[in-house]
Formats: sequence, C-alpha cells, structure tokens
Amino acid sequence: MPPILSAALLLAASNVFMTFAWYAHLKNLADRPWYVAALVSWGIAFFEYILQVPANRIGYTQLSLPQLKILQEVITLTIFVPFAVLYMHKPLKLDYLWAALCILAAVYFVFRTPTTS
Repeated sequence: MPPILSAALLLAASNVFMTFAWYAHLKNLADRPWYVAALVSWGIAFFEYILQVPANRIGYTQLSLPQLKILQEVITLTIFVPFAVLYMHKPLKLDYLWAALCILAAVYFVFRTPTTS
C-alpha cells in the first residue's frame, strides 16, 4: 500500500477516536463531573495516538509537514461532519460546505508545489 494511502487511512481511524474523545462526552457524560469526562476522553485519546503517531511518521516519508497537517484537517472535517449530524444529531448546515471549500483551497496551495522536506 502506498505510504500516503496508509497514512491517510491511519489518520482517518485516529480521527474517529479523536472526535469521540473531544466531543462525545458532551452527549454521553453531560451529567457527570468534568474530570470524569476528562479521564474517559484521555482513555479514548490513547487509541487515537496509537494510530496517529505511526500515521504521521509514515506520511512524513512522502509529505512535507504542512501537507501532512492539511491532510489531517481534510480528514478531520470529513469525520466531524457525519459525527455531528449522525451521532450528535446536529443539523447539516451550508456552513460545512463553505468550510470544506476553504480546506480545499488550503489543499491546493499546500500541494501545488513538489514536496521538499
């Protein structure tokens, strides 16, 4: 599997954990003290880091640091929107499209020149 694809898949999986660690407690642990939510979130975030660290190491073999960061932001938005709509039951907004277009512009600018690490 190409390194960029491996990195993207690992980043996508890690981002699922990250999104749940950051936001699911707002729905599932709203009645608990903040420190309980923090401990649960840290436990979930552990699995995010288990995937994210190797993903970044693999991705950095072929991508520059800015390219790797923009790739992560694209993945973040791709994971967050379905999470917000399907899990948190938030309405799908046109603002998500505008955010995606801004990220798309960032992708263009960061990837338009050859990689120089």
